[in-house]
Parts: sequence; structure tokens; C-alpha cells
Amino acid sequence: MRRIAILGAGESGVGAAILAKKEGFDVWVSDRGKLKDKHREVLLNNDIKWEEGVHTHEEIFKADEVIKSPGIPDTVPMIVELREKGIPVISEIEFAGRYVKPTAKKICITGSNGKTTTTMMLYHILSQAGLNVAVGGNVGKSFAALVAEGDYDYYVLELSSFQLDGMFDFKADIAILLNITPDHLDRYDYKFQNYVDSKFRIVQNQGPDDVFIYNYDDPTIQAENNKRNFKQRMYAFSHEVELTEGAWVTTNKQIQTNINNQQTNMSIHELAQQGKHNAYNSMASSIASRVLEIRKEIIRESLSDFQNVEHRLEFVASVHGIDFINDSKATNVNSTWYALESMQKPTIWIAGGVDKGNDYTMLEGLVKDRVEGIVCLGKDNSKLHKAFEGLVENIWDATSAEEAVGLGYRLAKKGYTVLLSPACASFDLFENYEERGNKFKRAVRSL
Repeated sequence: MRRIAILGAGESGVGAAILAKKEGFDVWVSDRGKLKDKHREVLLNNDIKWEEGVHTHEEIFKADEVIKSPGIPDTVPMIVELREKGIPVISEIEFAGRYVKPTAKKICITGSNGKTTTTMMLYHILSQAGLNVAVGGNVGKSFAALVAEGDYDYYVLELSSFQLDGMFDFKADIAILLNITPDHLDRYDYKFQNYVDSKFRIVQNQGPDDVFIYNYDDPTIQAENNKRNFKQRMYAFSHEVELTEGAWVTTNKQIQTNINNQQTNMSIHELAQQGKHNAYNSMASSIASRVLEIRKEIIRESLSDFQNVEHRLEFVASVHGIDFINDSKATNVNSTWYALESMQKPTIWIAGGVDKGNDYTMLEGLVKDRVEGIVCLGKDNSKLHKAFEGLVENIWDATSAEEAVGLGYRLAKKGYTVLLSPACASFDLFENYEERGNKFKRAVRSL
């Protein structure tokens, strides 16, 4: 019996364990941290061997193959040693892809920003069209858990760069690349090109029957495209240029999609999710939907009634004329740029957390124009202070969501917005961006 060792017992690792057990492997799950109760229960119920708080070297090195959590860097000594010994180390996505029925379509979305919204948007369209579709990957359930539980015809998968790094033979039938801006550079030896190469793994193994959908306005994507020879069908989307094929915004603010000489038009004002970034997400979703021959009416209706994901520019409440918006999922500078760009009122900006090598210069113009005060929510806020002192009069520090909301409320006036859009990771004060967003919402509702 072939042995699989799984490092990390989060959503990804537990999903991989269930699928591996179903496919007849001898499975060993190891997590150096403490397992969540729900994950421990799943492993126990499925009679899967596991350990927590330690990695037992002997057990792991018995494996024929190792599935690694996306959160574990390739530079960890154990991963380096496994590869030196010739034991393959792969991602859960790579593993799950082996057990999808050949006729199923995998629509894969990546990018520095907007990938969760686009993934859920596309899932909404395909669901409205009545297709047998599942959504997962870096959002919701793991791909492996979806493959283990059902026989879907379509998988809409959000893929992070960390997941892409562990994928080798996996192939996307439709690959969507939304944008590339510096992010996670600490994992890529602080070299932007390494991160770019990681994102472009979304198109690996694609052939003439596959599709690559990309952002025409992104200079990094365009520069990289010019270096490569593509075999697949390619469709671009643009907010700046009127194209002949793909999707674009016309001078009279219509989103026009043209695939195989079949045209679809929709006013940009009809989109449920407003803002330039959501126009990009909508165009990418529209192209993929037309490639899959979804009816134009269903696409239009779905884009006009789609509800955004939690923690992404999520309106929380209006308190005495002050709006509170939760954008906790904005864990990098570019994502926060989109959030600030969409603010129509004077803004108190709550930012901070674990800085991943951020360059805040791209935010300076927006901060000058729209931000009346900054609340820094993190253990070390020195870089934020250095970047924005002199641009705004008030910069305060907070070490809890409750304190940050209280400061934001006091700094704001009627007609202002208090925006949580951290531009940083959350794990100095919170377990993840969801906990940060939920605590922000609770604090707002208790005002």
C-alpha cells in the first residue's frame, strides 16, 4: 500500500487526507501546531492516523509522497531534506487533480487581488445557469474535499501562489490571471520575478483546447506574456483599451464581451459590485462564462445581483451618520489601493498588521485626497507612521479591534467612512483576516 504523509491539518490537509484514504492510501497527517476541533473530529471519524504539536521525522520519511500545506515554505529544512531524498512534495491541488473525472472542467483563478470575488462571481453565474458546479481551493472547501465528496462537472478554484508552487502536472482548462503586484515577497526571496513566475504557473501544461484569460492593462502580465509562446486560446479584458475580442469598457461605460463573434453588452452601472476593480472581476467572469457558452441573459442577471464575499469592502453599519466598512481581506497594498480608490466620502483608515515588505508610496496620492486620519492596528506600526506622517494630521495606534473602532468613531464626523483595509497580514494580533474582520464588525455593532 502506497503511503502519503500530509504536513498541516487545516482545510487543505484534512481534505487531502480524506481523498487519500478514499483512494486506498496509507495516510499519516502531521501538524506542528494544535488542530482545530472540527479537523480533529473529521480525522477521527475517518479513522485517519494523525499527530499534533510535533513532526515525527521517521513517520514522515516513510512516505512515498508528501502533501504540504500551502502555508509551509519550501525552505523549511524538512521540505529541503525530503526533496534531497527524492520524496516528491506536492500541493493538495496537484493531488486532487489526479482524481477528477476526465470530462470535468477546472476553471482556476489567481492574481494578487480580486481572486476570491471573481471565484465567487463565476460560481454564482454557473450556479444560476444550472450547472453541476463546486467552488473551493483557497476559498471555502479544499479541492481535495470536493473531489472526495462528489462527482462535479465544473470546479471553480481560487489558487494562491503558494498552492501553484506545489503544482506540476495539474492543468487548468480555463486559467484566469487578474493582476500581479508585489505580495508575499518574503516567501520569494524578495525577488518580484520569482513571485511573477509563481503566478504564471496557472497556465502550465495548457494546450490548444485550453483558455487563458488575462488583464490587458497589467504591465507585469503584458511583459511576461511577451516572453512566452502560448499554445492555448487567449482572451484579454481591459478598462483602458477597446479590444476586438475578449471584454472591455467602452467610452459610453458599457462592458462589451466578444467571444467567437458573439457579443454581450451591459452597462457598467448595472453591476452589483461597483468600482474599477469589480469591473475587471466582472469582465474576467463574463469571458469565462461565454467560453463555457452560458447564456448572455444569465450572465447579465448574475452580475447585477451578485453579493460580494464577507470581509471584502463589506458594509457593516452606519452609526450616527458614519459608515463602517470591513475590508479585512485586503492584506496587501494594492488591495488597499482599490479600497481607498472606491471611497466617496472623507475616510478614517484603519491599517496595519504584519508588514510583508510593503511599499506604501502608491497610496500617498489617495491618502492625501481622501484620508482624514489613520488608526494603526498592529504590534509594530513604525513603518506606517514613517510613510504617512505629514500626509495626515492624525495617526493613532491601537492594539485591538475594539480600540481601533473606538478611535475611528471619535476621529470621524457625520458623513465620514471608517474603513478597515489593513494592507498587512493579520497574525500579529489575530488568527487570520476573518477573525480580524469579525472582531471589527462586533466592535462596530457594540458602539
